[in-house]
Amino acid sequence: MIDHNRQKKIAVINDISGFGRCSIAVSMPIISAMKVQCCPVPTSIFSNHTGFPEFFFDDYTEKMQEYIDNWKKLHLEFHGIQTGFLGSERQIEIVKQFIEDFCTPHTVVIIDPVMGDHGKTYPTYTPELCQSMKQLVAYADILTPNLTEACILTDTPFHEGHWTMKELEQLAQQLAAQGPEKIVITGVPQKKYVSNLVYEQGGTPKLLRTLRIGSERSGTGDVFSSIVAADAVNHVPFEESVRKASRFIKKCILRSIELGLPKTDGVCFEEFLTTLK
Repeated sequence: MIDHNRQKKIAVINDISGFGRCSIAVSMPIISAMKVQCCPVPTSIFSNHTGFPEFFFDDYTEKMQEYIDNWKKLHLEFHGIQTGFLGSERQIEIVKQFIEDFCTPHTVVIIDPVMGDHGKTYPTYTPELCQSMKQLVAYADILTPNLTEACILTDTPFHEGHWTMKELEQLAQQLAAQGPEKIVITGVPQKKYVSNLVYEQGGTPKLLRTLRIGSERSGTGDVFSSIVAADAVNHVPFEESVRKASRFIKKCILRSIELGLPKTDGVCFEEFLTTLK
């Protein structure tokens, strides 16, 4: 039998956006630059992401299982499984089955629970879908929610303004109780800074700060989780990986501002791909 598993691989379950630098279009080059093969599982196809006034959309849900079944025939194994935006309870069920079918003792599961921002869930997220995502979180080794998503997953009221270290620790502990060993809560506002809380079970939580630069851009969460995923299968320490991802995104945002890129166009990570290791 032909062996297709001689190289490290990450299965990335997310949508494909042809323009706008997000989802699989971000994960493939970044994970590849970090010397890991990226194998996409498309959940849907967009001409450009939903931040634009108009876009083409094709739901791939009904095709996903047949797509995945052919990977089973090839006896593929993955060092990492990374998930992004999931648009329905059915897709979450498919992802749960994928993890059960393909996980081996050396597989790291990285879940980015793309559910909302600025204290609100995205319009597509019903209470039922939120409950399904909470169930998926139990499969994660690494969880990368933003502050809003951490609140949704723990039924914690979101508030604007300063979050104390005690509040953030409680959020992380509640998330860890659901299953993940490593958690980073991203996008914590702190006046002129934006911070990430790094939490590892059995360790001391740390708040990593960086100066806030410019305004939010599409796809930065996908850049972040892809770097963390590739580092995880390359056995890079978690805190080091979070710092690396934050520094890389900061460089990309600065360069995107210099080039005058619209926010919808994401960040020009292509100019810095060779700096990723």
